[in-house]
Amino acid sequence: MLEQDFSSAVLTEEQRELQALAREFAMKEVLPVANELDPVGGEIPDDLKAKMAEMGFFGIMIPEEHGGLGLGALEYCIIAEELSRAWMSVGSLIARGNSINSGFTDEQRAELLPRVASGELLSAIAISEPEAGSDVANISCRATKDGDEWVITGTKMWCTYADGADYLIVYARTSPPPSPDKRHRGVSAFFIPKERGTLPDGVTGTKVRKIGYRGWSTWELSFDGLRLPADALVGREDHAFPTIMEFLDVARAHTAARSIGLARGALEDALDYAKVRSQFGHPIGDFQAIRFKLATMASQVEQARQFMYSVCQRIDSGERASVPASMLKYLASEMAEQVTSEALQVLGGAGYTTDFAVERYWRDARLTKIFEGTSEIQQRIISDALLGRPSPS
Repeated sequence: MLEQDFSSAVLTEEQRELQALAREFAMKEVLPVANELDPVGGEIPDDLKAKMAEMGFFGIMIPEEHGGLGLGALEYCIIAEELSRAWMSVGSLIARGNSINSGFTDEQRAELLPRVASGELLSAIAISEPEAGSDVANISCRATKDGDEWVITGTKMWCTYADGADYLIVYARTSPPPSPDKRHRGVSAFFIPKERGTLPDGVTGTKVRKIGYRGWSTWELSFDGLRLPADALVGREDHAFPTIMEFLDVARAHTAARSIGLARGALEDALDYAKVRSQFGHPIGDFQAIRFKLATMASQVEQARQFMYSVCQRIDSGERASVPASMLKYLASEMAEQVTSEALQVLGGAGYTTDFAVERYWRDARLTKIFEGTSEIQQRIISDALLGRPSPS
């Protein structure tokens, strides 16, 4: 653990207490499980999920009147950083409760949210497709009306926790786009309840063979005429695309938090190793090459964290923060890959084994540059804000 904590200058006393609770939970409950299960591809245990529910981690951003903690993006990201310092998959799992779709009616929210906040109902979201990853508006999975039912046909990619979730939120095209420049129109969202541990009838899946992000499965899903009742539609027909974009500010801040947690874990492990590993009669932490490397890593982690606090405060104030959130996600994920790689270098050959957690942080950090919008997508968003969109050819 780094001795100097710069959070006190930014966080309130209540936020610092929450941070301390999350940190203790991560180090005592999550890290030992991660160190045991990640190297062998084991899944996040149910008893750990139950402990997370007891801590309120699935309802951080859910209003108190619905059983949640009623907190904001800043607290959400504080907790996500701490959990990800132990295991990014656990830092990601909390999104299965906190990312409730804004298209639900007040009645639906009153029914669902208390069960979500308690961890009884956790979600998986199916947006991406083989030809609709960064280009989300290119969704082609179809939902067509057949009497009083919807019939969904098509393929979804990168649906993490599709088997473990209690319901899926699936985005499908219900109308063709009116024009090439309005491809985001005609997309709807559907609520699909299911039994935990299974896929819905009419849906088959293939597990994605990932190099990291272990502890749970990510799926390619095939919808072969899945039939849903009319009330499975969430929000307005053809108008679900804004709900995808609406939560991206928080989602990208959450990815930054996960990136920072990974980088911090790798840094702290490298610091510990530099104190005990000796070469040429000295701890390697005595050598300037290692000392300066660690100093740079620590500075990069703290820089990203302070930027995260700033962006989260902006989100919580109700301001639109799309560009700052993209900047944050871009910088934090790039930083995480660099810092975790440098930490592995500090450990040398030991870092390239599964005997140390650094390789886990390194593998998972690489993913942060891809999901929730690749680094290139973030650069596009930022450059468009600076220069305007390029003229069509």
